[in-house]
Amino acid sequence: MSDLTLMAVHAHPDDEAIGTGGLLARCAAEGVRTVLITCTNGELGDLPGGVKPDHEEHDVAAVVAARREELRRSCDILGVSHLEMLGYHDSGMMGWPQNEHPHAFWHTPVDEAAAKIAALMETYRPQVVVTYDENGFYGHPDHIQANRATLAAAAMCGVPRKIYYTAVSRQSIGRLARLVRDTMPDRAGDWEFDPDDPPFGIDEAEITTVLDVSEFIRRKRDAMAAHASQSENIEFLRMPDELFGQVFGAESFVRVRDDTGAPLPETDLFAGLR
Repeated sequence: MSDLTLMAVHAHPDDEAIGTGGLLARCAAEGVRTVLITCTNGELGDLPGGVKPDHEEHDVAAVVAARREELRRSCDILGVSHLEMLGYHDSGMMGWPQNEHPHAFWHTPVDEAAAKIAALMETYRPQVVVTYDENGFYGHPDHIQANRATLAAAAMCGVPRKIYYTAVSRQSIGRLARLVRDTMPDRAGDWEFDPDDPPFGIDEAEITTVLDVSEFIRRKRDAMAAHASQSENIEFLRMPDELFGQVFGAESFVRVRDDTGAPLPETDLFAGLR
């Protein structure tokens, strides 16, 4: 084990696998200590068996229990050293009435959540912290709140030397849409947008750091599959292995804080620290 530590701050169980599964697995293999903070319990996910949150049989306690166990299994697969759950209530998608739940993460004062994350930063002393961008990638309120709380926490404690946002370029989303239409025509309806004008993502030129995680693609897929209760919502699990490897063989990031002077572009989030 090296003296390096990565901290990833995510909103829900399964986000760690989808957004940073390759990063977490690669860091673990390199001897980097990995700390995952999951901000919510994922109450508004599916109940095992596919029961949706608006269904009368949706049992929040059962969802939370299942998702906690799935998260632990995902962490085992990815080699996560430490899992910290903040326990906030899932806020649902933007505009859902659950946004106003008294314990919803979106409804929580940023400073309150930031203080909890700052305390964990002080405990683990991560040199590198990863979270979402200001729009939460696609506008999810819990992702946006994770961004705000993480940045506020870093300002409170001054611990991380580098901060990154997870990123997917609009160009790669367009390429993915074309691939799905060509290779998975039965799923084409889920990608009904102009590939030249995707509804989310950032310009490729804004990406500062691309990490090769092709060696860990099986572990990333297995970690995603560990969240079995949410499998209906994890579109990527329906991809053939070859296509999955094309899509997830690299993970991209935007560096937003750095005191190492490491030159850009990078192929290693710990550049300047090793």
